[in-house]
Amino acid sequence: MSVRALQTLKGIIWGRCFLRAGSQSCRCHLRRHYVALPDDIKSLRAVLNPDISKIRNIGIMAHIDAGKTTTTERMLYYSGYTRALGDVDDGDTVTDFMAQERERGITIQSAAVTFDWKSHRINLIDTPGHVDFTLEVERALRVLDGAVAVFDSSAGVEAQTLTVWRQAEKHQIPCICFLNKMDKPTADLNFSMESIRLKLRASPVLLQMPIGSGKNFTGVVDLLTNQKLIWNLTSTRDDGRTFEAKPLGQSEDPELLEAAGEARTALVEQVADLDDEFAELLLTDFSDNFEAVPAKKASLPFQNRTLCSDLQEAVRRVTLARKGVPVLCGSSLKNKGVQPLLDAITAYLPAPNERHHDLVRWYKDDLCALAFKVLHDKQRGPLVFLRIYSGTLKAQTAVHNINRNSTERMSRLLVPFADQHVEIPSMSAGNIALTVGLKQTVTGDTIVSSKASAAAAARRAQSDGGTGTKRGDRSDIGIVLSGVEVPDPVFFCTIEPPTTAKQADLENALNCLQREDPSLKVRVDPDSGQTILCGMGELHIDIVHDRIRREYGIETHLGPLQVAYRETILQEASTADTLDRTIGDRRHLAAVNLSVRPVDFTSCEVAFTEELRVQIQPEIKEAVENGVHSSYLQGPLLGYPVRGVSSLIHSVSVEPGTSATMVSACVSRCMLKALRLAGAQVLEPVMSLEVTVGEEHLSSVLGDLAQRRGTVREIQSRHDNKVLLATVPLAEMMGYSTVLRTVTSGNATFSMELDAYEAMNPHDQSALLKRISGLM
Repeated sequence: MSVRALQTLKGIIWGRCFLRAGSQSCRCHLRRHYVALPDDIKSLRAVLNPDISKIRNIGIMAHIDAGKTTTTERMLYYSGYTRALGDVDDGDTVTDFMAQERERGITIQSAAVTFDWKSHRINLIDTPGHVDFTLEVERALRVLDGAVAVFDSSAGVEAQTLTVWRQAEKHQIPCICFLNKMDKPTADLNFSMESIRLKLRASPVLLQMPIGSGKNFTGVVDLLTNQKLIWNLTSTRDDGRTFEAKPLGQSEDPELLEAAGEARTALVEQVADLDDEFAELLLTDFSDNFEAVPAKKASLPFQNRTLCSDLQEAVRRVTLARKGVPVLCGSSLKNKGVQPLLDAITAYLPAPNERHHDLVRWYKDDLCALAFKVLHDKQRGPLVFLRIYSGTLKAQTAVHNINRNSTERMSRLLVPFADQHVEIPSMSAGNIALTVGLKQTVTGDTIVSSKASAAAAARRAQSDGGTGTKRGDRSDIGIVLSGVEVPDPVFFCTIEPPTTAKQADLENALNCLQREDPSLKVRVDPDSGQTILCGMGELHIDIVHDRIRREYGIETHLGPLQVAYRETILQEASTADTLDRTIGDRRHLAAVNLSVRPVDFTSCEVAFTEELRVQIQPEIKEAVENGVHSSYLQGPLLGYPVRGVSSLIHSVSVEPGTSATMVSACVSRCMLKALRLAGAQVLEPVMSLEVTVGEEHLSSVLGDLAQRRGTVREIQSRHDNKVLLATVPLAEMMGYSTVLRTVTSGNATFSMELDAYEAMNPHDQSALLKRISGLM
C-alpha cells in the first residue's frame, strides 16, 4: 500500500479515531489485575505441555549489567515457579547458580529454565553479557526462536548490545526490546529509541510509554489498548504481583493524554507503513467505522474484531517478518513492567512451527535434535542440552549421533530449571530437553532416532532435489544440522599442575571443561612440552583457573597471559617441492606445485585447478587438503595461526604406493616455502572500546589511551558523562580495569569487544619479534 495514500487520509482517519480512543479503551483486552499467587510454588512436573503453537523458546540477551538475570528472576516469580524474588547482589538468583557467578554478580554461562504463562510454555535461556562469554550467546541463539533484548534505558545501545544483536540477526531471530531501569534518574526513552534506530539499524515499534520518571516511575501506558498499567508499590517489600489496569480518560493529566495520543498515532502510522495488510484494512474496512471489523477467521474467539486486535496482529506480523521490533518499558528491580513483557513474549514472538528449518522437514515425524550445550555433573556424568526439532524424545531409548556415527543410549530425560531438574518420560518437538547418558555427544552434533531414519531423510532430500550432508564417500550418513560457530581464542598462557602426579587429573579436568566450553582450547607446545590454555579473555581464563581449583581440587599455576596473534601474507607467491624417501624397501615420492595469495582475513581457502580437480583421486585430494590446513595452523614468522590466505594447487604427482601421510608432509613443506616467499605479516587483535566517564576525568583517560596505542573515534555526551569510543590493540588492554579505576577514582565504566585483526606497523612488529625471541 502506498505511503502517500495513507498520508492523504491521515487527517480524516486519525483525527476521528484518536478522539474516541482518548475516552474509552479498546474492547479486545480485559482489565488486567493480577491477584496474589498461592503460597505453594508450582512444580516443574506440572508445567504445561501444550500444542507446539503455544511453546515459546526465547533468550534474554543484553550488555553486561543491563538487568537480564533480574528480569528472568521476576518472570519465574510471577509465573509461580519461585517462592521469593532473588537478587543478583545477594547471590541468590535461580539462573546464576555457579559460585563464580554469585561472587562476581555476573552471568558466566547460559542457564535454561522452563515455566508456563497463561496457557503457554516458555523455555527461556538467560545468557551472559560479558564479551568473554559470547559463545554462550551464540549457541543459545542457534536453537532459539525469539529473543528479548534488555537495555539500560539510561545508556541505550552499548558495546555488547551490538554484538548480541548481530548474533540474533545472523540467525534471523525475531526480537522484542525491553527498556529496563526506567526508575533511574537518567532514564531516557527517546534517547534509547534513537540509539536502537541508529546503532542497531532497526525499526523500534513503541508499544508502551512510561508514566513518570526516575523515582516517580509508576507504570506504563499501553498504546495498543490505551490503558494505564500502574504499580502502586507501598513499600520496598512489595513484590509487584498486582497492578491496576484502567483506561485513559479525559480526567488524566493533559500532558500524558496528549503524549499518549501522539504516540499511538505514530504507532498506527508506523505499523501501517510496515504491514500492507493493516494498511489495506485502514483504507477499506475502517473508513466508516474504526471500532469493529467483521471476523476474517472462524477460529477467532469473537465475531467482531476491534482496531486494537487488528493492530496487535499487525505488530506480530511485523515482528515475525523482522521488519520492526516491539519496544516495552519497565524496571525489573523495582518489580514494574515484567508481566506485560511476558504477555508480549507470548503475543509477538514465534512458536517453533512458525520458524522455517529447511533441513528438518526431511525427517518428517522422526526424531531430529541438535546438541547445543554440555555440562558435567559429578553424579550423573555429562548432561547434554538438546533442541528437539521434530519427533519425540523418550527416556531409556537409543539415539544415533550423525556427526560421530555412533549410537548411544539415553538413560534419563529431564526438564531443565537452572541447576535443578525434574525427570520426565518423554518430550515433544519444539522443546528444549536435558539428557543423561550421551557420553560421546558434543556441542553441534545432530541426534536422530536411528541410523535408518538418517538414511531415509537423506534419500528424501536427494529424491526431491535437496542436498544431503555426506561424510567421505558415504551417501547414507544423513542430513546434519548446522552446528555452532566457535570464535578463535585471543589470549593464551601456560598451565601447570602442582606436581607431575596431578598431570593426569589436570588433563581430565581440561578435557571436561573443553567439552563444556568449545571456545576454550588446550594444546601442547611441541618444543617445550608445556600445556597451553587458550581463551577468549582475561576473565575467561581466570574463571577456568578457578573452576579447576574448586571443582576438580587442583591448584594449578598459570604462566603470563599472552595475546593470540595471527599471521598473513602480503603478496602472491608460487613454488614447488618434492619429497622422496625410502622406508624399508618402499619408496615414497610426491611432488606438488602450488601458489598462495592474500584474501579477506576471515577466510583460509584451498582450491584445485579445474583440470586437476577432475583428475585427482579422492584419497590424494584429502591428503593435500590436510597438508594445506596443517600449514595454516602454524605460520612461518612466529608460529601463530595463518589467516587470510587462499591456496591454489596446480599439480600433484604421487608415486604408486606413497602413503597419504607423505603426501600431506610434502604439501605442508611446500606451503611453508610459499608463505615465506609471500612475505609474512603479523596481525594483532584490535578491540572496540567504550568508556563512560565524568568530564573531569576525561583528559586522564585520553592520556592513558594514547600510551596504549589507542585511536579515539568519537566522544559523545550522555547526560552528565562523556562516552569515549576508541580502538585499542588487545595487547595494550591487560589490566586496564585496574588502571581505569585508579585514574578516575572508580568513577568510570568500560566495555570492549573484538573489532578486527589488523596488520602491525613495522616498528611494533619488530619489537614483538625481539620480545618473543628473547623468551625463546
